[in-house]
Amino acid sequence: MERLEFDLLFRWFVGLGVDDPVWDHSTFSKNRDRLLEGEIAVKFLSAVLAQPKVKRLLSSDHFSVDGTLIEAWASIKSFRRKDGDDNDSEGPGRNAERSFHKEKRSNETHQSTTDPEARLYKKGDGRPAKLCYMGHALMENRHGLAVGVPSARLPARPNERRRWR
Repeated sequence: MERLEFDLLFRWFVGLGVDDPVWDHSTFSKNRDRLLEGEIAVKFLSAVLAQPKVKRLLSSDHFSVDGTLIEAWASIKSFRRKDGDDNDSEGPGRNAERSFHKEKRSNETHQSTTDPEARLYKKGDGRPAKLCYMGHALMENRHGLAVGVPSARLPARPNERRRWR
């Protein structure tokens, strides 16, 4: 949103004139579900891949699935037991210090109170667990182009089959 204030190319891409006011950042947050349900991103990606210049870059042999963890804006303190049986320490304010020592936390028994869709993941052994979303894309390896994304209606969970578009 900040780049829309001064970048003319961004303004042109979204249809804003030079003197048009830029939207408030909450516009995207309010319309996120509508955009996902309408599958706007899938339609946009399909239109880009249909371009003759892009078709020449695609190989039919060199594909892989690329994944990443997108960190949620929820604090690890908000990751509480679903049954509400947390041992909270007494402290000043609503954001008091909390000790997680010797407490087993998992996505089956716990959930974030501020972002219920975020899940607890870690990138590898010895790495800290964080509240994240999983993101995947089907990549064409020769030129590094994203050519497919899983259906937005399916939840992003490990070891789960996905439909690709």
